[in-house]
Amino acid sequence: MSLDASERDAAQIWAELHGSVPEPCTVVLMGVSGSGKTTIGALLVAGMHWNFLEGDDLHPAANVEKMRQGQPLNDADREPWLRAIAAVIDRWRAAGRSGVVACSALKRAYRDILIGPRTDVTLVYLQGSKELIAMRLAARHGHFMPVALLDSQFATLEEPTPEENPITIPISGQPHDIVVAIIRALAARGAGRVQPRPA
Repeated sequence: MSLDASERDAAQIWAELHGSVPEPCTVVLMGVSGSGKTTIGALLVAGMHWNFLEGDDLHPAANVEKMRQGQPLNDADREPWLRAIAAVIDRWRAAGRSGVVACSALKRAYRDILIGPRTDVTLVYLQGSKELIAMRLAARHGHFMPVALLDSQFATLEEPTPEENPITIPISGQPHDIVVAIIRALAARGAGRVQPRPA
C-alpha cells in the first residue's frame, strides 16, 4: 500500500526524531473509548520499532461480557486488569525495552497503579470532545464498547493533572499528525535527560 504525501512526511519525521527520544521509553496512551488509542499506538510503535500492548486484551472474559451487555465496570473489576498491565510495563522496564500501552486509565487511581513512582513512564492523554468521539464510536464495527457507555466513560474520566506531568494531544488531527506530535513531545521532554533505569 502506497503512502500519501502527508504520511510520507510523517514517516520521515519519525525516522529523524527516533534517535532523539531517550530509550528505554514507556508510554501509557490514555483516553476514553473511541479516542484512537489503538490506532495511534500501533502507528507510534511502527514508526519507533517499540513493543505494543493493547490493554483491552488483558481484560478477563467477565469484564468483556459486562461491557458487551452495556454494564460499566467498577473499580473491583478493573484492579486486577490494571495490575496485569503494570506487570507487563515492569517486565519491559526490567528488560530495557521500549513500549506503548493503550489503556483508558480514566481515573487518577488507575494511573497510580500503571505509573505511580515509575518516573521513566510517560502518560500521553488523547483528548477529544464527547461529540467527536461519539461520532467515531458510531462508525466503528466489531468493538465491544457500545456508544451507550460513552456517557459513563466521560463521567468517570479524571483528566490528568499537572502533577502527573502528562503530554496532552488533541485528537482532532489526522492519526499520523498526532503520532508526530507525540514523538516531538517525547523528544523535547527527553532532551538532555537520561531515563532512569529500574532497580
